Amino acid sequence: MEIKPRLWTVQDVADYLGIPVGTLYDWRCKGYGPRAKKVGRYLRYEADVVRQWFDDLDEDGAA
Repeated sequence: MEIKPRLWTVQDVADYLGIPVGTLYDWRCKGYGPRAKKVGRYLRYEADVVRQWFDDLDEDGAA
């Protein structure tokens, strides 16, 4: 059985991107930002997905 790395919380992603947590929630409502999954009532992110989303951005912030 493969053990996956720890999932990131909203706070982890906000810290990585250097943005407020509220911005991350706003982005999610607008369909922007890295893909998250709901685990119960919590959002969780795979670190590789967040990093890839960031790497794919152009200098204007478009994915």
